[in-house]
Amino acid sequence: MYDKIIHGLTEANTDEATNIVVLAGAGKFFCSGNDLSNFTGVTDVKATAEFAHTRLKKYIAAYIDCRKPLIALVHGPAIGIAVTVLGLCDSVLASDQATFTSPFSSLGQSPEGCSSYIFPRIMGYAKASELLFFNSKITAAQACDWGLVSEVIPQDRFQAEAWNKVKRISEMPIKSLIYSKELVRGRERDLLHQVNQAECDRLLERWQSEDCMNAIMKFFSRKSKP
Repeated sequence: MYDKIIHGLTEANTDEATNIVVLAGAGKFFCSGNDLSNFTGVTDVKATAEFAHTRLKKYIAAYIDCRKPLIALVHGPAIGIAVTVLGLCDSVLASDQATFTSPFSSLGQSPEGCSSYIFPRIMGYAKASELLFFNSKITAAQACDWGLVSEVIPQDRFQAEAWNKVKRISEMPIKSLIYSKELVRGRERDLLHQVNQAECDRLLERWQSEDCMNAIMKFFSRKSKP
């Protein structure tokens, strides 16, 4: 998934036929986050962590460097990195059945997706802490009130209304959209890359730590109980 999204975001920058980029999920979840089973049965923890560090840094950098308007259509639950990257999107449309949670602390990990910088800016430190520190699950209405979501649409009308809005945006003059985004976000691009580096470096330490591995084992132990 990471590699396909990196390719799509990168290609969109130079593809003259692409006016906007849309992130959408399929199935019950918008995205259920990283597959934690990747951390089980690992024989070389350091090598695995370093590979994940490099891929995550590249993945988030693709969002930071995306010049085209980036729209997320969140139809269902979003977990972990599916939540944190929303701060790098230009519009987030959510179903009223969507929920948002980033359970980093319970898994011995730490924020990514530049959320440690963006979330406090858009929602304030107290609410950002609820999402990034304390594993709170919030509704679409709360996410909209906190500034993470642009608009909440009833589930039964979500696909039709969200894609109609996407169509309207896609028909706007592309250069105007690109230049407007650059004025709004361009001046912070270098800073966001620095934040991405710092977050990934901290996660590199976290993934190799005893408390992170214990937290992940505890998670799978709970899941295996009837």
